[in-house]
Amino acid sequence: MKAMILAAGKGERMRPLTLHTPKPLVPVAGVPLIEYHLRALVAAGFKDVVINHAWLGAQIEAHLGNGSDRGLNISYSAEGEPLETGGGIFKALPLLGNEPFVLVNGDVWTDYDFSQLPQQPAGLAHLVLVDNPDHHGKGDFCLQQGQVSDGHEAASTLTYSGIAVIDPQLFKNCTAGAFKLAPLLRQAMAEGLVSGEYFNGHWVDVGTLERLAEVERLIAGRR
Repeated sequence: MKAMILAAGKGERMRPLTLHTPKPLVPVAGVPLIEYHLRALVAAGFKDVVINHAWLGAQIEAHLGNGSDRGLNISYSAEGEPLETGGGIFKALPLLGNEPFVLVNGDVWTDYDFSQLPQQPAGLAHLVLVDNPDHHGKGDFCLQQGQVSDGHEAASTLTYSGIAVIDPQLFKNCTAGAFKLAPLLRQAMAEGLVSGEYFNGHWVDVGTLERLAEVERLIAGRR
């Protein structure tokens, strides 16, 4: 099973750190953010990883290389212009193949164990959901009896963690260009084709300097 790390964002809310450094390489407790995902994927037995990039992407390739020194085979999907989540995944599908793959947002930090993910989603996607953080109180989706639906009531929603298993068939009607992943997921949810699980471990969307500091405190507390 392959994995894809989404790493094409500019990280504008983390400036000035991201003016000259791509967000995935911003150090967190002395380690580039993306390295935490790579280490977790290796620990879970993954060998093949695809990384998309746009902003300062050459730095990511220079830093990680082909992944052999980490026990990985890393391929890259370079985007001349950011294609958003859906478009970026669609462009990378030739590297990912026809089988389901693990998808990970490159700008989150978590201690989730990737070996827990199903090899095959029950439908077109399997999402890992977490409690709503303070900055996203309304949440994204509802989880009931292992099925994910498009929730509308804040009291019943959870937040998508940025970790999923995706069947390439989710993109069967898509065409090249910039588009978001969420509408595809919502359409699949309406058809009962998205399963999910709840994760109550450590998870932070590292989208601001304040949340970067939060992760560093969490890591310091684990040492």
